[in-house]
Amino acid sequence: MAKPFKTLDDMGDLTGKAVLVREDLNVPMQDGAITDDTRLRSAMPTVLELADRGAKVLILAHFGRPKGQKSPDMSLSLVTRALGHVLGRDVQFIPDCQGQAAADGIAVMRGGDIAILENTRFHAGEEKNDPALIDAMAALADYYVNDAFSAAHRAHVSTEGLAHKLPAFAGRAMEAELDALQKALGTPEKPVAAVVGGAKVSSKLDVLTHLVTKVDHLIIGGGMANTFLAARGVDVGKSLCEHDLAATAEGILDAADAAGCTIHLPYDVVVAKEFAANPPSVRTCNVHEVAADEMILDVGPAAVEALADVLKTCKTLVWNGPLGAFEMAPFDKATVALAQTAAALTREGSLVSVAGGGDTVAALNHAGVAADFTFVSTAGGAFLEWMEGKELPGVKALMTA
Repeated sequence: MAKPFKTLDDMGDLTGKAVLVREDLNVPMQDGAITDDTRLRSAMPTVLELADRGAKVLILAHFGRPKGQKSPDMSLSLVTRALGHVLGRDVQFIPDCQGQAAADGIAVMRGGDIAILENTRFHAGEEKNDPALIDAMAALADYYVNDAFSAAHRAHVSTEGLAHKLPAFAGRAMEAELDALQKALGTPEKPVAAVVGGAKVSSKLDVLTHLVTKVDHLIIGGGMANTFLAARGVDVGKSLCEHDLAATAEGILDAADAAGCTIHLPYDVVVAKEFAANPPSVRTCNVHEVAADEMILDVGPAAVEALADVLKTCKTLVWNGPLGAFEMAPFDKATVALAQTAAALTREGSLVSVAGGGDTVAALNHAGVAADFTFVSTAGGAFLEWMEGKELPGVKALMTA
């Protein structure tokens, strides 16, 4: 089936051609060392393919929030050696991403060479999508490839503007992400379930409002579930709860009813009197038996078993956020158990499972099942905005249809 965007397969002969490739190299660092190279590894397929096809590969990326000012501790030169190590190739560093310094650096490159251009956010025009900066960057290359879904919710020069100025293509990581998202909510196989967890309803309001019109089963966990339980008249003790959003929660429940979406809230829960690992006061009870001095910290085992049965009836799953306070034992049990069920169903081929968001990736890694899901997105804000049904500027700019 034809894709609504062009990919590397549509690029033709690249020998000696200069290609600007937007990657996400905004890696976490501590004491000068990269603590997680996931983003570097996700750049590998696109960068190596373009280099092997004879292109001059010019990597564009941001690093930190320099707000249009040059800052040595946010220079992409700090990432160059690490990227070379991951790629198993020499990677050059060019001290600007536009202008004469950039042009001079590119002029001495040969086909197959790889270079990182300096932090795009050293220029104030980057985040303003400034036409003059678009022209200056576009002048360096023949083609533009966007491989950074995680930055696609921003209409910046390097994520959106360049796609209108140069022939534009999706890189392999971007292509995989868009294919997975299409399978998850674009044209999913039904029935569709969504797991949405996290602390606050207020941070996921748009997600919940959008999902009730898209999915057959909406499983709500984390602190958010407490707000919905309270809206239904359940006393949640001293649990994290946004009592002022009771009417909003009621509105979402009503919208779900109207759309034929079943919302699943826990009916048994794991509670404790203190928010700490393995507290002496931990116990499992019915949601109507939470004491005034207790807080709900996880979904109970009976509810998890029922949720596992729900997943067994579904063909597609979208997951964002943990079910409980998964960072601390024993409040990780529900998230781990349901994630393991989803992974098993995916392995046997009965479920397409797509997950995303920072806490979600950490939770699935903790459960040891991230590799078993159909697709796990490391994008935070972009994944959330996609779940809210918003149009992502960096994706829209690539669309040909």
